[in-house]
Amino acid sequence: MKNAKNEKVNICVIGAGYVGLVSGTCFAEIGHRVVCVDNDPKKIKMLEKGVMPIYEDGLESMVKKNVKAGRLHFSSSIKEGMFHEGRRAEAVFIAVGTPPRDDGSAELSAIEKVSEEIANNITGYTVIVEKSTVPVETCDWISKTINRYNKNSVPFDVASNPEFLREGTAVGDFLNPDRVVAGVPTKEAEAVLKRIYKPMKGAKVLFTSVKSAELIKHASNSFLSTKISFINAVANVCEKTGANIEDVAKGMGLDRRIGPAFLKAGIGFGGFCFPKDLEAFYWLSKRKGYDFELLKTVKDINEGQKLWLVKKAEEELWNLAGKTVAMLGLAFKPETDDMRFAPSIDVVREFLKRGAKVRGYDPVSQENAKRVIKDIYFAKDAYDCVKGTDCVCLVTEWKEFSALDMKKVLKTVKHPIFIDGRNLYNPAKMRGLGFTYTSVGRQ
Repeated sequence: MKNAKNEKVNICVIGAGYVGLVSGTCFAEIGHRVVCVDNDPKKIKMLEKGVMPIYEDGLESMVKKNVKAGRLHFSSSIKEGMFHEGRRAEAVFIAVGTPPRDDGSAELSAIEKVSEEIANNITGYTVIVEKSTVPVETCDWISKTINRYNKNSVPFDVASNPEFLREGTAVGDFLNPDRVVAGVPTKEAEAVLKRIYKPMKGAKVLFTSVKSAELIKHASNSFLSTKISFINAVANVCEKTGANIEDVAKGMGLDRRIGPAFLKAGIGFGGFCFPKDLEAFYWLSKRKGYDFELLKTVKDINEGQKLWLVKKAEEELWNLAGKTVAMLGLAFKPETDDMRFAPSIDVVREFLKRGAKVRGYDPVSQENAKRVIKDIYFAKDAYDCVKGTDCVCLVTEWKEFSALDMKKVLKTVKHPIFIDGRNLYNPAKMRGLGFTYTSVGRQ
C-alpha cells in the first residue's frame, strides 16, 4: 500500500451503469485516478465520446471535466482497469447489475464472474469493494471465489460499501452524503477506504462489520418503502373519512421520531431499488428462517396503489372500453429516464386490459418507455398527449407539468376529467377552472 499521505488512490470501478458511472465519476471529481470498466464496448465508446448512457443531472459535464483532467478513463478490460498506465489499482469497486429473479432473490452470477476475473489479474494487495446492492453474505462468496482463482495467493480484502444514491440527485447525494457506510474485515482495508473518502470533508463514515454493511442497504430501502406504503394506506382511509392526507402527513412529520420524508401519498413507488430490495430482503429473511411478513404487506399495498388511477378513472367514466386516457409522465420519478419497475407500466397494462386507448408522454424517458410499453400512442408533448381524451392522469410529477396552461388543456380534452396521482395541483384551482378533479387522499 502506498504512503497514506498520498491522498490520490488508484481506483477501478467495474460496471459503468447507474451506480458505477456516478460513483467512478465522483471519485475522480474528489481527486482520485479512476478507470471505469464495462463489458459493453458500445457503452465504453459512447462514454469516450462524452455521450451518456443514462440521464442524470450534472453527470455529463462532470464526466467530460474529469476525462479532460486525466483523472477518469474508460475501458472494456478488467485487466486494464486494474493496471492502467503503469498504476496498479489499490481498490476495485464492483458495481455490476444484480437483477431480481422470479422468486425475489438476487441474480449474482455477474458478481461471481467479475470476482473470478479480479482474481486472475490481481498483482498486489487490493481492497475489493462490493458496491452493488446485494444480500448479506455476498462478500463471503466474493472472497471464496477470489481465493479459488487467486493462484499466486496475492493478499486482498473484501469490503462492503453500499450506495445510497437517489436517481435524479445522484451526483449531489454522492458528494454530500448523509453517511458513508463501509463494512471492512481488517484495519488495512479500513485505511484504504479512509483515504478514498478523506477528500469529502464533513462526510460521516460509519465503519462496521462487512455483514452489517450489507444488511444496512436492504434494511434502509425496505424501511423507506414501508413509510411510503403506510402513508398511501392512510390516504385511502382519508378518502373514506373526509380527512386530508396532506394535513395528516404534516402532523405526523412534525414528530421528530417520524420526520416528514417519504410521507407523500401517491400511486406507489417504483424504480430499480425499492421493489427489488424489498423482495430480496424478504427472500433472504425467509431463507434464514424468519418470515418477515411486514415486507410482504408493504409490497401488496404498493401493488394495489398503482391501480388507484385506473379505479378512479373507472369511477368517473363508468366503462373504460373505447375511452381514451392521457398519461402525463412515464418514468418512475421525475429527473430520471429510468423505466425499471415504473408504476406507469402496470397502469398502462390495466387500462389496455379494460379496453381503453392510452396516450402517453414523458419529457425525458420517452425512448426508454417505448421499449417496455407497447400499444399506446406516444405524444410529442403534453398538449398533444391530452388532445381529445376522456380523462387525463398525472403519473409523474415533472416540473414541466406543474407549469401547464390548464385553460389550454381544458379546451383540448374531450371531457374535463383530471386524476392527479401525485397531488401536484391545487384542488380548488383545478375545480375552479372547470375540471372534475380527483387526487390521492384529498377531498
